[in-house]
Amino acid sequence: MFYDLIRPLLFSFDPETAHEAAIAALHWAGRLLSAARPPEASPVEIMGLRFPNRIGLAAGLDKNGEAIDGLARMGFGFLEIGTVTPRAQPGNPRPRLFRLPEARALINRMGFNNYGVNALVANVKAAKYKGILGINIGKNMGTPMARATEDYLAAFAEVYEVASYVAINVSSPNTKNLRQLQEASELDQLLARLKEAQSQLAEQHGRYVPLALKIAPDLDTVEISDIADALRRHLIDAVITTNTTLARDKVAGMPHSDEMGGLSGAPLLDASTAVTRQLAQELAGEVPVIAAGGVLDGADARAKIEAGASLVQVMSGLVFRGPGLVRECVRATAAMPEPESPSESG
Repeated sequence: MFYDLIRPLLFSFDPETAHEAAIAALHWAGRLLSAARPPEASPVEIMGLRFPNRIGLAAGLDKNGEAIDGLARMGFGFLEIGTVTPRAQPGNPRPRLFRLPEARALINRMGFNNYGVNALVANVKAAKYKGILGINIGKNMGTPMARATEDYLAAFAEVYEVASYVAINVSSPNTKNLRQLQEASELDQLLARLKEAQSQLAEQHGRYVPLALKIAPDLDTVEISDIADALRRHLIDAVITTNTTLARDKVAGMPHSDEMGGLSGAPLLDASTAVTRQLAQELAGEVPVIAAGGVLDGADARAKIEAGASLVQVMSGLVFRGPGLVRECVRATAAMPEPESPSESG
């Protein structure tokens, strides 16, 4: 209710200005209030981690880990921050974030703007939050694609000690050529190197930090099958479906619909859920699926679980629905059973 009252004020500002104001408010709320405990609602265990409920924050909202404690008060079962790169970078020029209110959608071409991995780690260490924290990592824009793996390895090593799991972002459309890392040969090389590093870091730190791969919705069935094979072959701990889309068919003709960047929000729901469904079927329970994309209400969150996901992430929906979306999705998914394997479902 309160968010419904202040949303017109927030929407009167440039989208990125409103986002910065929200992060600042959440930062101070977290500093001034006591640590929050997420509500227990049908806990699930995946990646060796116990999630108190199925609903998490997707990467992209809090790129630098500045608002962890404030976000924790919304009732999420887990948080994912980033995308963070080894070195600080400004991202793409402004304006780079656009609202499409008629479609309850956003288009962004942020370009991994962040303060760098060291600043993020410092913010995590300063936070009071003790729940499950995913950290999403990517490559710097100035790093040649031939050396992309080096950036992922560097970021992985830095965040390892403070992360509950690490998400590998190879699917943003806003860093030139990044999505080519989803292609079979390049993905094989990247995952092999990261798994090798994971083993070394686990020995060094005395604990195992799972790896999740975040993929795009703009993949055909063959590409999805290839990714499923790579996930199994390299023993990746989870997959996140999906990032933003380049498709514009559901927003054609709307103001800002021709802006370059990734589309998120309600128009992404069907495409991202279709990828979730195919990948869950291909993986047959061997690798858990974390679903993101287009969740604007509890029914959308349930649809992700019914498609085979174990967990659901929200982000753009918060812009249009506010914190109430989290509580609604937690309630909607609380009593749902774990996705069945083919052997259980026949």
